[in-house]
Amino acid sequence: MTRVIAIANQKGGVGKTTTTVNLAASLAAMKRRILLVDIDPQGNATTGLGLEKHGQKTTLTDVLLGEAHVTEILQKLPDSSLHVLPGSPEVTVAEVKLMNSERREYRLREALSPLRGAYDYILIDCPPSLNMLTVNALVAADGVIIPMQCEYYALEGLSALVGTIDRITQTANPELQVMGLVRTMYDPRSNLSRDVSEQIHAFFRNKVYNTAIPRNIRLAEAPSHGLSVLEYDKGSRGALAYLALAAEMLRKDSSKVAADGEQAW
Repeated sequence: MTRVIAIANQKGGVGKTTTTVNLAASLAAMKRRILLVDIDPQGNATTGLGLEKHGQKTTLTDVLLGEAHVTEILQKLPDSSLHVLPGSPEVTVAEVKLMNSERREYRLREALSPLRGAYDYILIDCPPSLNMLTVNALVAADGVIIPMQCEYYALEGLSALVGTIDRITQTANPELQVMGLVRTMYDPRSNLSRDVSEQIHAFFRNKVYNTAIPRNIRLAEAPSHGLSVLEYDKGSRGALAYLALAAEMLRKDSSKVAADGEQAW
């Protein structure tokens, strides 16, 4: 059964796209069938995997507006079970046009519906804002993973995201749940990193993944080469951390499914 996961945080610079790309690559390396959906107008997840975000004849905008089928923009990475629905700056056009449309918040969910069953996981890279594109991602998703940088003000604004998730569960998507929080840019030598990590644990308790993503130069370099960190340097601390996160996510997911029978979350 396909799990759809939105990777979301309205704060920029928290490692959201880095987490989406490298979690997707790690799950694919574990022989899972993965689809990455880049709904962020910046398109960094797309370019971070070596794909073009400019000059596409048909884009995610066309899909969201009902003018194209999702399979028309699907791209497959060579020698990988990772497929991509690439992003583009034009997706902001869809956001504007959808504002006065019926069922505007369901467009991505409906577009992805034909692909459910074709993948084990669909990961959605959300914009760093709580706009209609992010709402579409949350309505389409079964769960949310929230990356949080271990820096000052890490918790600032998070209540707005949690409030949005709560409103969506009460209206458009009652099955939506927060799967977990991922601590990013973690430096165990830093008092600040440790202090913020403790704050995150105190606030979210068992929702925090044990795996923390460290600051790592190879992780920072990989996107400029159009590669996941696993392809760029599979032995780096960044690559090993995302492989560990993927394994932890799979374990928790399996435990949840076992506890709930056939329920996804």
